[in-house]
Amino acid sequence: MADSIFKKYLEKKNNLIKNRGILQATYVPEVLLHRDHQIGEIVDIIAPSLNKDKPSNILIIGQTGTGKTAVVNYVGHELEKADIESNNCRYIYVNCEVIDTPYSILYNISNQIITDPNKKIPFTGWSLEKIFNELAKYIDDEDRVFIIVLDEIDMSFKKNGDDIFYYLTTINEMLKKSRVSIIGITNNSTFAEKLLSPRIKSRLGEEKIIFPPYTPEQLIDILNNRIEYALYPDVIDNSVIPYCAAISAQGSGDARKALDLLRISADIAERNGDSIITSAHVDYARQKIELDAVVEVIKTLTEQSKIVLMSIIKTPSSNETGSVTTGDVYTTYIELSRNMGYNVLSQRMVANLISELDMLGIITARVKSFGRGGRTKEIDVNKVSNDVFFILSSDDIFRGVDFTFKPNKQTTLM
Repeated sequence: MADSIFKKYLEKKNNLIKNRGILQATYVPEVLLHRDHQIGEIVDIIAPSLNKDKPSNILIIGQTGTGKTAVVNYVGHELEKADIESNNCRYIYVNCEVIDTPYSILYNISNQIITDPNKKIPFTGWSLEKIFNELAKYIDDEDRVFIIVLDEIDMSFKKNGDDIFYYLTTINEMLKKSRVSIIGITNNSTFAEKLLSPRIKSRLGEEKIIFPPYTPEQLIDILNNRIEYALYPDVIDNSVIPYCAAISAQGSGDARKALDLLRISADIAERNGDSIITSAHVDYARQKIELDAVVEVIKTLTEQSKIVLMSIIKTPSSNETGSVTTGDVYTTYIELSRNMGYNVLSQRMVANLISELDMLGIITARVKSFGRGGRTKEIDVNKVSNDVFFILSSDDIFRGVDFTFKPNKQTTLM
């Protein structure tokens, strides 16, 4: 162990964090604070499954970090405990953000049900109809009520449409003994009304349950409950919990964000060898989280969007405000694209990509009118973080690119 690069870590005593797992957003505590009403609603709806009666389908709606997944999994585990003797129902959970194709969803559900390894559904190779028919057969053989949870249900819809929901909401028509109820979970409040077809909407959203954002006071309760078991006594300043709660409540009452802030703050303090977690650690953790979010957004951009963003950064401002116009950026974009060997998009398409970057919050753009002379967008270059450039410049498409070119200035208005 003397030569291990982790020797210092292994020999170091944790003076702040007693149980790091409790500060993870995925941890489900024994008591879920401030969600009694929603727990009660779900229990009332699915309780008939204990007597082998089919419950209504449920659509659960709420913003990120409002406890939807934690509550549903908590209720599911309690259902399994209550049913341990009668064996009348079964709880199945699928995360549609990770398992996002119709085949993989049916495959995952099937192989949670099929226990014989020789009869498992293959990972690929079957038609949807075949795997669906096989799933229906195994479900019916069980002679039980199945509660199937589709978390992040809108993610699958965005990629594949509503075919999977049609399969699962019509499966009961094929069953003689068993029954299936669906619990869909989504962050999108307009998912059912605007995205689902009428044939699916009436089947899937039989009952809706709304999860409101947590208030600052509720977030304080949640964090205090976690630190009781996660941290050693007297290692956190009194200002930290209210500060984490206030930051998270400013956005959408996101308990996940509050927990991430607290966990990363504690990690930073412990790595620094500090004896107390303070609001200064929270500030540093907040910067780190926001930077990580920017990294993830930039990673998902198309190559052309990355080139447009780099063009914005590399366009020199010609005024005191530090802003650049769409026309200025397009001139830089032409030179950069040619320098990199990429096809040049039209000015209108580049303007659309600039609008998308604005919507993502990476840049700040505002429309400026010139009356009859037309209008353009002014982009505040000063508000584009230096971190954005360093993240972007490390991307493979910019490897070896010469940024010393000087764009030929020309007046171009949108």
